[in-house]
Amino acid sequence: MKINENTLLEGHRAVLVPYNEEHVPRYHEWMKSPELQQLTASEPLSLQQEYDMQKSWREDNDKCTFIILDKQRWAEPSVEEEQCMVGDVNIFLTDPTDPSLAELEVMIAESSYRGRGFGKEVTRMMMCYGITKLGVKTFQAKIGLDNQVSISMFKKLQFQEVSVCNVFKEVTLELAVDESVRTKLQEDVADMKERDYKQTCSNKHELVLQ
Repeated sequence: MKINENTLLEGHRAVLVPYNEEHVPRYHEWMKSPELQQLTASEPLSLQQEYDMQKSWREDNDKCTFIILDKQRWAEPSVEEEQCMVGDVNIFLTDPTDPSLAELEVMIAESSYRGRGFGKEVTRMMMCYGITKLGVKTFQAKIGLDNQVSISMFKKLQFQEVSVCNVFKEVTLELAVDESVRTKLQEDVADMKERDYKQTCSNKHELVLQ
């Protein structure tokens, strides 16, 4: 999506940035992992195919993608952005007849960052962005039945199980956005800041880490 091509979302632990060309080599290395291929139901791509995918995701009107960065590392001027990459978070507008329905997907690719609250924080940040910028009213998450960690996380975020597909071995969880959901999200991401990506990258050393 073009809408977030110059958007940076700053949270407590994580920073979300647009998926750019310079992120592709690290992303490509991640997706060589059989574990991540299984968790994301993805097929391995060549490096060129990964670059093509990055371009199409930037252009497509039904996909909104952010790369997750470790905020603490990213704020160090000497550290390159690619070295701070933790995973990615996506919104897919899967129903052309209902643009308010969105599938939400989060991947913490770096295993050392799992179980530290990154997944829950970036999911809340992405939901807030989806509601306010994309007009999302219902979120879905489709998760492999063996990925109990993700299923548990989404249930803690008040998602409810709506169906199980034994053929694809996945469960679909759903959350309708009402006023109480919106209020709770705003409270949970009260410290989230939306910034100009290019401008912030040029003076990120001025950020005060909390």
